Amino acid sequence: MIILGIDPGTASTGYGVIKTNGRRLAKFLACDVIRTTPDLKRGDRLKKIHNELSKIIKKYQPQVLAIENVFFFKNLKTALAVSQAEGAIFLLAAKKKLPIFEFTPPQVKLTITGDGRADKKIVQKKITKLLKLKEAPTSDDAADALAIALTYCLKES
Repeated sequence: MIILGIDPGTASTGYGVIKTNGRRLAKFLACDVIRTTPDLKRGDRLKKIHNELSKIIKKYQPQVLAIENVFFFKNLKTALAVSQAEGAIFLLAAKKKLPIFEFTPPQVKLTITGDGRADKKIVQKKITKLLKLKEAPTSDDAADALAIALTYCLKES
C-alpha cells in the first residue's frame, strides 16, 4: 500500500510518500515541500498546491491520504491559511477518490515516539530510523509529512 502523508500549509505544504506491506514498513519513496510565495494571490497559491499534489498522486498512485489535523492555533491568520490549504487538499482527495485519515500533532508524536509531547528533533530521528534513511529530511514540513504517513501505517493498517 502506498500512503501519501501531508503537512498542510499555504506557504509550504510538506508531503511524504511511503510504501508499506501491512504494518511492516517497506520503503521510503519521496518527500519534499510545495512552496508558494506571498506575492501570489490566495487562489493562485491554492491552485499551485492542488496542481503539485495532483502530479504527486499521478506519479505515486497512493491508496490513502493521511493529513495533519491542526486543532489549535495561536494565530487566527495562520489558522485560516492552513484551513484553506486543507480545503484544496480535501477537494483533490475527493476528486481522486482517495480516503483521508486525519491525525493531530500529539497523535503523530505519540505514535512515532511514544511521547505525545516529543519535540521535532526526536520525531525526525525516529522516522529516519524507521524508514532506514541515511539522514533526516532537511525540511521540517517534509519530515512531519513522513511522520503523518507513518502514523497511518502504524495505527490504521
